[in-house]
Amino acid sequence: MTSPTRATAAATAEAPPRGLPPAAAWLLSVACGLAVANVYYSQPLLDLIAADYGIDPATIGLVGTLTQTGYALGLLLLVPLGDRVNRRTLTTAQLGLSVLALAAVALAPSAPLMLAAMAAVGVLAVVAQVVVAYAASLAAPADRGRVVGTVTSGIVVGILLARTVAGTIGDLAGWRAVYVVSAVATGAMALAVAVVLPTERHQPSARTKQTGQTSQTSQTSQTARISYPRLIGSVFTLFAEEPVLRARAVLALLTFTSITVLLTPMVLPLAAPPFSLSHTQIGLFGLAGAAGALGAGRAGRQADLGRAERTAGIGLSAMLAAWIPAALLPNSVWWLVLAMVVIDYGLQSVHVVNQHLLYQVRPEAQSRLTAGYMLLYSAGCAAGAIGSTVVYERWGWTAVCLLGAATSLAALLYWLARKQN
Repeated sequence: MTSPTRATAAATAEAPPRGLPPAAAWLLSVACGLAVANVYYSQPLLDLIAADYGIDPATIGLVGTLTQTGYALGLLLLVPLGDRVNRRTLTTAQLGLSVLALAAVALAPSAPLMLAAMAAVGVLAVVAQVVVAYAASLAAPADRGRVVGTVTSGIVVGILLARTVAGTIGDLAGWRAVYVVSAVATGAMALAVAVVLPTERHQPSARTKQTGQTSQTSQTSQTARISYPRLIGSVFTLFAEEPVLRARAVLALLTFTSITVLLTPMVLPLAAPPFSLSHTQIGLFGLAGAAGALGAGRAGRQADLGRAERTAGIGLSAMLAAWIPAALLPNSVWWLVLAMVVIDYGLQSVHVVNQHLLYQVRPEAQSRLTAGYMLLYSAGCAAGAIGSTVVYERWGWTAVCLLGAATSLAALLYWLARKQN
């Protein structure tokens, strides 16, 4: 006869997760924002860094290149580990190592050491993607969209406000102070995650062993036995196995190409006559884009209500429409402000829906699905940055807007074709 105490313990062990409390979701959102901002702090500081080390202006671009390269490597080499080890442990470890990398940047006595530290910062910044998968795994199924939307909004705000924060601190206390402040904030966040957030279960319950049913925990236990090379290789295998991953990754490629086409070259017309805005003033445009973070929360709630595809369609249409006010920039900077709000709202709607649908496919492979999806996201960002600067140099702002509109239209048409099949 089973004792009441033992029966209660067994029931507790087998009970489904209660979900992630809103306060914990917002904590993870802040963690994501802090992590991803580390990749973008350097952009408004390049002239200060170059002057400090005596680096040629043409060479200082290596800072951004190495940081983004490190981020891409981290997506492939670190994010999949979330399917193999405890995500809370992985998150706190990456945040802790990020503190060391940020401190190394702030204290680097020479340019080579600084560049190496910047690359390490980029590698470790992918903890933001580990956190998204972590939050999705902790969320109740009926609430997963809202949780993913909340956490993703932190990434949006982190990317858009990084330039503003870095420019302000850099003007007041120098570029090294930016990384000191970030190191302190990241260290505090690592402690908060370790103390506040729950852990994940990786062992199958007694009922699972007796009935032979496959659960998420038993699948995670099986994944934990996969060798590291096979784990990384399975990221690419998932593209062949999961149509949802292929479809959503293509949308990520196109949508992030589109928004990067807008964000990368916009500093050029804004800094030139007749606007002649300072770097600090240009950085404030990030505040306009941050309003688009509202799209992440709304998209998550709509996805939970079964309206994921409709939300994606609205988001893609908004991204296409945003290029009309963007093309009117020569008339007024306020048209660009409107364009940034609309295009980022649309982007975040599509991005959250994509992740919501991905996490329904293979619960035991959430981190690897995230890694594969984000690899095409990174490819889109790179393509948009390169293509838009070349187009602007040769044909000007109107041509940039045509390129962005064409990319947004391609994304919308692809979504419509997939929806009809």
